[in-house]
Amino acid sequence: MSGRSLQAFTTGISVAGQNVANANTPGYIREELNLDPSSSYRSGSLVFGTGVQVSGIRQQINTFLETRVHAAKGDLAASSAKSGIYSQLETVLNELGDDDLSTALSDFFSAIQNLANEPDQATLRQALIGQGTDLARDITDLRTRVDEIRSSQNLQLQDLVKEANALIDEIDRLNPQITQVEAGGLLQSDAGALRTQRYNALQRLSEIVPVQYRDRGDGGIDVFMGGDWLILDGAKQNLEIFSQPDRGLSLSYVRTTSTRSLLPDGAGQLRGIIDGRDEIAGGFIDDLDRLTANLVGEFNRIYSSGDGAVGYTALLSERGISDTAAALNAAGLPFNVKHGGFDLKVVNQATGEVTTTRITIDLDGLNANDTTLASLTAVVGAVTNVTASIDTSGRLSLAAANGYELKFGDDTSGALAALGINTFFSGKDSGSIAVQQSLRADPRLLATGRGGGPGDNRNVAALARVLDTPIPGLQGQSLTGFYESVVSKIGQSAAAESGLAQGSNAYLQSLLSQREQYSGVSLDEETIKIMEFQRSFQSAARLISTIDELLGVLMNM
Repeated sequence: MSGRSLQAFTTGISVAGQNVANANTPGYIREELNLDPSSSYRSGSLVFGTGVQVSGIRQQINTFLETRVHAAKGDLAASSAKSGIYSQLETVLNELGDDDLSTALSDFFSAIQNLANEPDQATLRQALIGQGTDLARDITDLRTRVDEIRSSQNLQLQDLVKEANALIDEIDRLNPQITQVEAGGLLQSDAGALRTQRYNALQRLSEIVPVQYRDRGDGGIDVFMGGDWLILDGAKQNLEIFSQPDRGLSLSYVRTTSTRSLLPDGAGQLRGIIDGRDEIAGGFIDDLDRLTANLVGEFNRIYSSGDGAVGYTALLSERGISDTAAALNAAGLPFNVKHGGFDLKVVNQATGEVTTTRITIDLDGLNANDTTLASLTAVVGAVTNVTASIDTSGRLSLAAANGYELKFGDDTSGALAALGINTFFSGKDSGSIAVQQSLRADPRLLATGRGGGPGDNRNVAALARVLDTPIPGLQGQSLTGFYESVVSKIGQSAAAESGLAQGSNAYLQSLLSQREQYSGVSLDEETIKIMEFQRSFQSAARLISTIDELLGVLMNM
């Protein structure tokens, strides 16, 4: 009896010492010695105890609480990832300071108004083209900066997948080791160090992807992600990356290697990165593209009806059409074309005589004769002193005869703007917008008037009104109003996500505090246990000494 007691109390001191030694070890789970009365025996009419026996050494862990901690870690990781992307996006927008897009738009339209007041001033023409170039550059620079955020998040995603796979491998490696040490669950003791390693790996994995686990009863665990498995009955599958194009970039996405299941929605750092990259940063690009497309489309629609101090001797449409037999409103052009027409003016450079031909754009859907690029080319090419053709890229090529130049006017169809003929801006989105090279090369081409000659400011005056005009494609908002609403929405969403992250962190800290109380090491409590086991050991030793003395007395009788 006393021998078993000494062994039990020595074991208790050893377990408490192990806890004290690991009090500051991250992720350590407190161990506890389980003691039971040893088997009793009967002597005559009496039943005697035989002392104490060690029934096992167990980690003190609350699996339900651990499950809540895993979920809370995943929620916080996802929210923190998205909050971080909001912060990066706000930093990019704030770095512009007074030179943000609202200011650039205002400066651009101020230059238009200045030219409207003095349409014949060459310096004001050049200033307008310069302001337009600055505006286009600001838009493309902003797009580039946001794309850099998306690319950096993409690299982080790839690193996290590697880390997640290493953690899955570690859990899968530890499972059989724990099973072997614990004899398939037959022992009443835990493989504490190995289990701690596995719990720590599981904790970190739960931050990266939403995982749940199930104890198999033999010391091993099965690990699940969403509705799929990562480790199951000794089988394992990792995560893999596959790429898809998204808004001009090749981006990485995640799925399982065997079942090809996609990363589930919800928690985890990977999900937060993907949502932040695609929905937050990508959503801003969508808004920026929308703003740019409506700026280009609305501005060019009005601009293309005007003419400059000189006309074009030759020009090539910006956009091509692959199916030259398709109706223009079904040919895949980025801007709408409707039933109407435009004026083609052939100007004699020597005399200034203007011959105007009305080019009809028939898109009424009747009689199967809607205007195609091929039919438009034929009609324009039939105009005296004009040559028209389609190049190998499906672009319309126009050239005036020697001594003549081409001007345009009164486009009610939108065909010129859609094709990119006689326009101010080239491109169609935030990644491609620019001022037409022909205008930068020769500012005299800038279309300020509408056929009225020197002093005619009708076209540029109409352009000046675009800034404050409600645009249907922007939900009835003006250009500056739409952009300011986008920036405001980002600020509000960033504040909301930051608040969510703070709330998630507070909840997690509450759970970790509960976990620390249950599974953590209290030096005071362990010191008390050591002292108790020490006194118990001393008492058991004293009992042995007493029995030894009694036996000595008996022997000497």
